[in-house]
Amino acid sequence: MIDPKGEEDFEGDFEDRSRDLQAEIEAERIAEALVFASSQPVSEGFLAERLPEKTDVRAIMLRLKEHYAPRGVNLVQVEGAWAFRTAADLSFVIRRDDNEVKKLSRAALEVLAIIAYHQPVTRAEIEDIRGVQTSRGTLDVLMEAGWVRFRGRRRTPGRPVTLGTTRDFLDHFGLEELRDLPGLEELKGAGLLSGRIPANFNIPSPLMNDELTEDEDPITQMDLEELGLLAPRGTSED
Repeated sequence: MIDPKGEEDFEGDFEDRSRDLQAEIEAERIAEALVFASSQPVSEGFLAERLPEKTDVRAIMLRLKEHYAPRGVNLVQVEGAWAFRTAADLSFVIRRDDNEVKKLSRAALEVLAIIAYHQPVTRAEIEDIRGVQTSRGTLDVLMEAGWVRFRGRRRTPGRPVTLGTTRDFLDHFGLEELRDLPGLEELKGAGLLSGRIPANFNIPSPLMNDELTEDEDPITQMDLEELGLLAPRGTSED
């Protein structure tokens, strides 16, 4: 004999599971649409504000990432945010000569690498590492590309500006976070380091977050005006 109460409980559990599944599918669709519609990587906080309450945003994004992994477009994570990008092995298909990014000069590549691995770093420290002066034009190129930014000001005489990389830098080079930068052995294998490097040579571990260090002050409105990034207050630019 079938217990009517037990049958009702089973049907109730089934309906609950069905509703939960439909809610998860709908949440995935919403998250997918939000990321697709954005021109910039979308943070999990942004998604959480727009998805149903108590939605496990991380679990949803990881499922979508797995779903898109074998496809021509991948869902990738960039410093805690999410974006759709062409699969790395298919980038050659959509590359167009008229849209190719101008190759960086050797000096710009050296400066970018120093900033990436040593951030927060000042211009004087970059020059000390390279052994030559760094032109303002080199830094301008990296900033115009959106890969380098002013972080803060060092609490030392002269209060020099500190430099760091941006989320766009990670996005462009296919890195989820700075810890994904190539290590010493990878650089050697790629032929980017001389075989006769000093025995005690090592690559520093880059800073893992954007928080200011103990010897940095935040950039202020006055600092931006002094650096020529903003017109002084009370004046206007034509």
